[in-house]
Amino acid sequence: MSMMGQISFCLGLQISQSPRGIFINQSKYASKIVKKYGLDSTNSVDTPMIENKKLDEDLQGKPVDATLYHGMIGSLMYLISNRPDLNYVVCLCAWYQAKPTEKHLQAVKRIFRYLNGTINMGLWYSKDTDMSLTAYADADHAGC
Repeated sequence: MSMMGQISFCLGLQISQSPRGIFINQSKYASKIVKKYGLDSTNSVDTPMIENKKLDEDLQGKPVDATLYHGMIGSLMYLISNRPDLNYVVCLCAWYQAKPTEKHLQAVKRIFRYLNGTINMGLWYSKDTDMSLTAYADADHAGC
C-alpha cells in the first residue's frame, strides 16, 4: 500500500489515516441509504430503539410491504460492520422479516432517524493505545 499511497476508500469504508491513528466509517453509504428511504429530512433521535420497549411478533398488527422492509434491513446489515451501536437493534428487527408489521417498520425507521443524526460515527483505532480484542459468543442456538 505504501507504493500506492494512503488508502482512503475501500469496499464502502472510508478510511482516514493520521499520525495519531486510523478512523473508519461509512458516512457516505449511511447518507445514501437514509436518503434512499426518504428519511433524510426527519428529526434525528438520541437512541436507535425506544428504551424498555419490547419488539415482538405482533400477530394482530397491520402487515407492511415485506420487500421494502427487507431492503431497509439489508442496507442496515451492511452498515453494522463498523457501527456496534446499531448491531443489536438491527439484528432484532431482522428477526421479523417473515411477517413485518407497522410496528416493525416504525422500529426500523427509528434506526434510520438515529442514523441520520449520527452519520459520521465510526471506529477510531489509536496508534498509541495497546488494543486487545475480546469476543463473546451465544451458542445456545435456540434461546433469545
